Amino acid sequence: MSQVKKAVILAAGRGTRMKELTDELPKPMVKVKGTPILESIVRGLVRNGIEEILIVIGYRKEVITGYFGDGSDFDCRIEYIEQVVQDGTGRVVELAKDFAGSDPFILSYGDILVPAESYAPLADFSGVDGKLTVKVDEDVRKGGAVFIEDGMVTNLIEKPKDNEPTSPYYNAGIYSFSPQIFDYTATLELSPRGEYELTDAIKAQVTDGLRIAAVELEGDWADVRDPETLQELNDE
Repeated sequence: MSQVKKAVILAAGRGTRMKELTDELPKPMVKVKGTPILESIVRGLVRNGIEEILIVIGYRKEVITGYFGDGSDFDCRIEYIEQVVQDGTGRVVELAKDFAGSDPFILSYGDILVPAESYAPLADFSGVDGKLTVKVDEDVRKGGAVFIEDGMVTNLIEKPKDNEPTSPYYNAGIYSFSPQIFDYTATLELSPRGEYELTDAIKAQVTDGLRIAAVELEGDWADVRDPETLQELNDE
């Protein structure tokens, strides 16, 4: 087994859909059941063998750096890098290139909440070129449809339109990558949405024959995207 020791968390956004909840806080620091989302992610990763974490910061960055410091209170080493231009998920991954070096790493968005055990299959990086998590019973039109054959990703469609093929598998927003991903993010072109999309880089890997395994998440999963979702989670 090849054990992943590094993780990258994307936590630069404000989260405008959160309205006044993010006037003073970056969205990943909003609390669910009394704990910032970002803290739950960090602690879950550390429980699964992650030793070094890079947090990509931006809006209200001082809230995050002040809370987590060097990571010693969370039993890991935390570094920070600032995303200055918000131009899409594909470009932001590039910021992790020096941090990753020649090692595989887990990548999570800073607003995806899962139980700690969900990270375990991502920390095992054997016999694959990457891993992508999926959930069933989610509306793929809000995120991305993932197409799978024999446990491997064959295609991804970001926010599929009504006339596009669909799939029961929703892109759950947590990945593990080898450093090969940087070869693909470096050559991304702007998507129709005017952004550099991480999913386009993954799709190019699949087209080139790289083995990107799908990991179906069994337990709870939440994209804390808006005040309604936050309310539901806090009411549970």
